[in-house]
Formats: sequence, C-alpha cells, structure tokens
Amino acid sequence: MTVDPARLSTTSRPLPALLDIGINLAHDSFDQDRDAVIQRAADVGVTRMLITGSSLASTQTAIALVQKHPKQMRCTAGVHPHHAVELDAAQLQAFGELARRDEVVAVGECGLDYFRNFSPHEAQIQAFEAQLELAGQVRKPVFLHQRDAHADFMRVMGKHRAQLTGGVAHCFTAGLEEARAYLDLDLYIGITGWICDERRGHHLREVVRHIPADRLLIETDAPYLLPRDLQPKPQSRRNEPMYLPHVLAAIAAARGEAVEALAEITTANALRLFHWPAA
Repeated sequence: MTVDPARLSTTSRPLPALLDIGINLAHDSFDQDRDAVIQRAADVGVTRMLITGSSLASTQTAIALVQKHPKQMRCTAGVHPHHAVELDAAQLQAFGELARRDEVVAVGECGLDYFRNFSPHEAQIQAFEAQLELAGQVRKPVFLHQRDAHADFMRVMGKHRAQLTGGVAHCFTAGLEEARAYLDLDLYIGITGWICDERRGHHLREVVRHIPADRLLIETDAPYLLPRDLQPKPQSRRNEPMYLPHVLAAIAAARGEAVEALAEITTANALRLFHWPAA
C-alpha cells in the first residue's frame, strides 16, 4: 500500500518535504525491510526522519542508521522511562559520549510513564533528571515522554527548564490543559496518528487548534500508532513513516489550514528545534 501525497492535498501539487520527528526505525519489526520502508517514505515526500533512541542498544543502532543515511536521518540518544532501571553509572557515561556525536540532535526519549510502570517511579525520576542534566551539558534539546505522570513531569521540568535549550513533548495524547502547560515551558508538541483514532484521539482535533503554528511538530511513532482510519489497513498493522502525510492531513483539517502550508511550517519547526541544516 502506498500513499499519494497529492491526494492528501488541496491541490494537485506534491507536498513540501516532510520530516518525521519520531520514528523507531531501530525496532526489530523493520529488520526485514528497512530499506524498503525508507524508500516508501521518500516516495510520498517524507525525506527526513528523526530516529528515536530509547535504550543504549537502540541508540547505538540509530547512530549506525544515521551514518548509513546521513542526508535523510538524525537520531536521539536516551533511555525511555520503561528502561530507567538500566541507567547505571556506566550507561550514563556512555550516553554522555553518544549525546555529543553529530548524528545525535536531541537527548531522550526521556521522561515518566506511570501507566505501564515498567520501572519504579523513583528510578524513572532519577533517570529523567540525569538525562535533563546531560541535555543541558551538551546543549541539545530533549525528546520527552509523559504518560499519567503530569504532576511529577512538570515538577522535574520546572527544576531543569532554565538549563535546557528546548524540547518536544513527543507523541502528545493528553488534553488542552496539559498542552498549555507544555507550551508555557516553551516546548514544541508532537502530534501522531492518535488524532485519527475516533475512540481515544477525537479530543486532539480541538487541542491542535490551540497549538501555535511555530510550536507544532508531526510524527508517526512507527511502528506504533497506525492511524485507525487508514483505508485499506495494511495487513501487518505496522505503522510506517509513509503514513505521515495522512497524519498531516488530519491535523490540517482539524486546524482548518491548507495541507501544503502546514507541511512547510512543521518541517521548518523541526529543522529549527534540532538545528538540522535545511540543505
């Protein structure tokens, strides 16, 4: 299945180049066809991808992918809260070195997840603070995760925000109050195909109308969060960056804006936040 970006546009012109700011391209579900996934994305205008590092192993794999595709890709370096208990002194030292590499443009995915609780809250907070401190040291933005932990997340961010160069609330699925709180921290907000889920994501259609244009980013979070309203659905049910134009179209419709204009804005926002050269 392919997506023709012209069909998602208000005109017959192709969309401007898109940047997927959240793609777990190191995930093993892509091991058999990763090159094809990259090509299918390029075919619909997704010419750049930010690969998420969520553990030491995935960060190392992400860096290797960037080295293989230096024009199209950059990555993050960090520990997802699910893996917070793994962040010992040795790993933190390793991340200190990895975060300084040119392939890495942000620290994370870091934050708090009290929904799954795969790591104890105390370990999550310690790992989160350690990574925020690292981001401040290397002067790179943070790639943030928060689920069911808003109060502690805001407390920790408030403690460290002054030392940070910026960041994005990745895969935002919460409500308007939390969105405004993140905007007050001068964060960008990343929207995924969750907005296409009529069961759980309908509220995002209102939320995205209140996100300033210069703070909006788009992402797939593939292989997760396949847009529910894709027709026909891929047999594998695996999300891919080629569906980013579909996410963009849903956001543009909710905001009442032209798809082409929003494509230009979100790409420019990502390039600015991650200090990624336009050429």
